[in-house]
Amino acid sequence: MKNENRLLMQGISKQYPGCKANDDIELQIKHGEIHALLGENGAGKSTLMKILYGVVKPDQGEILWNGRVASINEPADARALGIGMVFQHFSLFESLTIAENIALALGEQAGQPATLASRIKATSEQYGMPLDPERRISTLSTGERQRVEIVRCLLLDIQLLILDEPTSVLTPQEVQALFKTLRQLKQQGCSVLFISHKLHEVAELCDSATILRAGKVSGHCSPKQETPEAMARMMVGDDTPISNDKQRAQLSDGIDDFVSVSELSTTPEGLFDIALQNINLSVKPGEIVGIAGVAGNGQEELLKALSGEQTNAKSSAIRFGNQVVDAMSPLKRRRLGLAFVPEDRLGRGAVPEMDLCQNALLTSFDHGLVGKGLFDKGILKQNKIKALANKIIDKYKVKAAGNHSQAVSLSGGNLQKFIIGREIEQAPKFLLMSHPTWGVDIGAQVAIHQAIIKLRDQGCAVLVISEDLDELYKICDRLGAICDGKLSPFLPTDEVPLPLLGRWMAGDFGLPRAAPSAAHVSDGKVVPLPTKPQTSSGASL
Repeated sequence: MKNENRLLMQGISKQYPGCKANDDIELQIKHGEIHALLGENGAGKSTLMKILYGVVKPDQGEILWNGRVASINEPADARALGIGMVFQHFSLFESLTIAENIALALGEQAGQPATLASRIKATSEQYGMPLDPERRISTLSTGERQRVEIVRCLLLDIQLLILDEPTSVLTPQEVQALFKTLRQLKQQGCSVLFISHKLHEVAELCDSATILRAGKVSGHCSPKQETPEAMARMMVGDDTPISNDKQRAQLSDGIDDFVSVSELSTTPEGLFDIALQNINLSVKPGEIVGIAGVAGNGQEELLKALSGEQTNAKSSAIRFGNQVVDAMSPLKRRRLGLAFVPEDRLGRGAVPEMDLCQNALLTSFDHGLVGKGLFDKGILKQNKIKALANKIIDKYKVKAAGNHSQAVSLSGGNLQKFIIGREIEQAPKFLLMSHPTWGVDIGAQVAIHQAIIKLRDQGCAVLVISEDLDELYKICDRLGAICDGKLSPFLPTDEVPLPLLGRWMAGDFGLPRAAPSAAHVSDGKVVPLPTKPQTSSGASL
């Protein structure tokens, strides 16, 4: 007789120094079921999934697979059972091509290179995630890398597909294509474990859910029978705010731009880089400007041009205040007031093996901190550095064992809060952010958005580049889009209906012929906006 459970994890516990990540957890998933695993960052979800996938060994507990005890000592064991996983932080070799990365995962199932390339093309196009098998991972955007991870799992003969924040960098159309794929897998008897902070997606897709809080199972529910607000409350308890009022900036006339970009064009450095074409952009002190777009349309190149990763001594297109910065290094731009939160937390936002004290100094060592006592005749004062790290940890509610914790030991959301806190504490004049709440839980989203808005209200110019349209509509004062290296016009956010933004993202940069039918995104749906800005509340999804 067929066991009704595809997977049963029972009594799972895992202790780390200073933290019990999993405490007697039970998780069961049925055949042909889409099951959600919910919880705040640091609730124990990632550890539980690493145990299931053979990356981490539990201290206690057992795993039953199709009714039989399974020994999963490494990812190869999990894949042999039929378990595929897409991690939130990608496990790809940057120097290899897409096909070579997928071949490593498939092993003997990969077949001949030409055959594998054809399978990759066919599968990726079938599910609306087109990929060129010969492209190197180093040339891909974050969204494109996630496509590789998903397609790699789809090519395996899997019985359980684990997806950790799979829609964080997908467009609404790509999300629906993915959901169609997951429903097809369900109909074929495959089980899906779906980890997401987007509760409207969970309610739309999932059959059941297990909720974790502080390493323990705090409840179960049927997402289709619960509101997103109710599920959020089960995740975070009654003490954490889950609403996020919209607060548009009220700018006075005559304020000069702090950031101005005029006719910026770039030459691609790599074969697959996007050339920026006549970019015009401005950000005033005290406003948040947002840029939407599908991954790989020039966002990375624009970020490099603004942050100083890519300089051009022959250009004078970018100004901070009254100074041309095209030829300036990132350090010199920081001295003019730049702070930068990149999309890649581990590697670009923080050094994984460094502790939080060292990571706090990475960008703040030169930003006026001499006067705060961090240096004495060229010698770092460790007590002051620790105090800075502790301030960021406490103020931004970063869950960590202490300031000695390595960056890699933090959950994605907690590391993101630390990086954002580090940048905000420098009191920047210009905050440049890419995907600020990618993979971040509800409570952390609210905290990050509030910190950004507070900084804006203190007179900082903020530019946010994100593929999360809900986030952009929530916090931005003006909104535009990027497509194929070109920027659309920018309009006040409340005057940009979703269909118009969608056309801009597709490269149709026309303005509405009449007053726009105002709309925005809420819980993944288009709803009308009031004619005058007002606050609204609801779960930050």
